[in-house]
Amino acid sequence: MKVISVNKVRDLVARLSIEANTILRPDVLAALTKAYRQEKNKKVKSALAAILDNAAIAKKEKLAICQDTGLPCVFVELGQNVKIAGDLMDVINKGVESGYKKGYFRNSVIKDPLARGKSGFGPAIIHIDLVKGNKLKISVLPKGFGCENKSRLKMFNPTASLDEIKEFIVDVVKNSKADACPPYVVGVGIGGTAEYAGILAKKALFRKVASHNLGAAKKLENNLLREINKLNIGVMGLGGLTCLGVNIETAPTHIAGLPVAVNISCHALRSATGEI
Repeated sequence: MKVISVNKVRDLVARLSIEANTILRPDVLAALTKAYRQEKNKKVKSALAAILDNAAIAKKEKLAICQDTGLPCVFVELGQNVKIAGDLMDVINKGVESGYKKGYFRNSVIKDPLARGKSGFGPAIIHIDLVKGNKLKISVLPKGFGCENKSRLKMFNPTASLDEIKEFIVDVVKNSKADACPPYVVGVGIGGTAEYAGILAKKALFRKVASHNLGAAKKLENNLLREINKLNIGVMGLGGLTCLGVNIETAPTHIAGLPVAVNISCHALRSATGEI
């Protein structure tokens, strides 16, 4: 049994919180750079250049890529041969708070969604999966709410056609317009239950933008990317490239249902992952 101290966990979460907010993921940066190089419209090209400049300055100066440093979503893969010497949930939240304070990031989390009140640095949204092995893997995804507010879930009948599913996903992006800061990365979760489809959609955002699923999901990803880019929304609503990538994750579901969840990320898709 591998024993991991809470101090190591706290320090890792703090580091990942800073990295995720200040260093744009290499795959996202590569996709934006490709979009810039291929763009012919001068206004759109200028806007994409500003996005790339912003990312470069954020990394160099260790500043937040976006003023909305989001609601921190923390995904944990806990090896079954690992023992945490303390309260894992508590220390993750302490790590997030430590990282956000060190990074001088905005505290955007309110504890009571109805009473609202003063905002703070947490608690984070934490998902824990028990896996094989003796490692602890932690991924931090700061989710800004300009794009999170565009998330949608639809419980289809199992008889729904692929075209109906495609239409729903494309319409989610269409109705988002330019409000969620395109070009987007679209995460889709299909299967499971209502809440699990939503988790799958967010997990899909951790996959590299240029990666693809297998089989029917891969074909659907490619088709959706083409259809979404036909919307011609583009950066700042100026037209052109609307979507950098569509990532789909699936799970077994009930014979009587077909949940489909969509989670949109803005062009500043931020996440960082580390292991102990």
